[in-house]
Amino acid sequence: MASLSEISPVTVPALLAAKGRERIAMMTAYDAPAAALLDAAGLDVLLVGDSVEMTVYGRPNTLSATMDSLVRHASAVSGAARRALVVGDMPFLSYQTNVSDAVANAGRFLSEGGCAAVKVEGGRRVLPSIEALLAADIPVMGHLGLTPQSYRKFGGFKVQGRDSDAAREIVNDAAALSEAGCFALVLECVPESLAAEITGAIPIPTIGIGAGPSCDGQVLVFHDVMGLSRGVNPRFVRRYADLSSIIEEAARAYTSDVKDGSFPSESETYADVTTAPLRQVR
Repeated sequence: MASLSEISPVTVPALLAAKGRERIAMMTAYDAPAAALLDAAGLDVLLVGDSVEMTVYGRPNTLSATMDSLVRHASAVSGAARRALVVGDMPFLSYQTNVSDAVANAGRFLSEGGCAAVKVEGGRRVLPSIEALLAADIPVMGHLGLTPQSYRKFGGFKVQGRDSDAAREIVNDAAALSEAGCFALVLECVPESLAAEITGAIPIPTIGIGAGPSCDGQVLVFHDVMGLSRGVNPRFVRRYADLSSIIEEAARAYTSDVKDGSFPSESETYADVTTAPLRQVR
């Protein structure tokens, strides 16, 4: 079977088939320029995450995300991505209230946002909504462990599944989501041993974030990877660039050039318009 890098566009069946064969590279994306760059770089999955509330809008958590906002971001990302599978992140209260709302909201990600699938936080407690989405032919990626929409219940952004009872609940949730028909499962901030156990027990790919190297793939937030997030340094993040410093340096240079008058230069300025004399009409 062809590797993910040879498939364009990446499909849900292709991701399922990658289990145990090829690791899946996933990253968040919120706008067209970033999506185009990540897509060209070979990312397999682009997640239009509700984390946009924190990374772009400066909110302290993800709870303020709305369907209208995320669908708009999704449309920008899917319009720029040519190969990667685009997944829309179901925001807080878009699927918890009732099944019909869950289906209608998830459908917007596909019909308006151009997504190929949606991601839903939670296990067996949200299984009715997940089953309804799957029955409506909407592919679903699950999300267990530290589910950011539940951070108030957890008392903050904390590692989950460290004691045996909590770990067993996550294992059971993972089995239920897999059996229901989810095509992949994000495991966030759980011990490596727990992630390894789940990865070996279920037939769908696991995608880790702070869950160790045993998962079938990894996901990180764009702004963290590129060094655009200041004052935030989770243990599981590896920064591959320091764009904050580069952008600040460029902005300082621009400000200095404006202040001292060296920008714009003559070559950056339009010349005066010259008009040839009109010929007299005889």
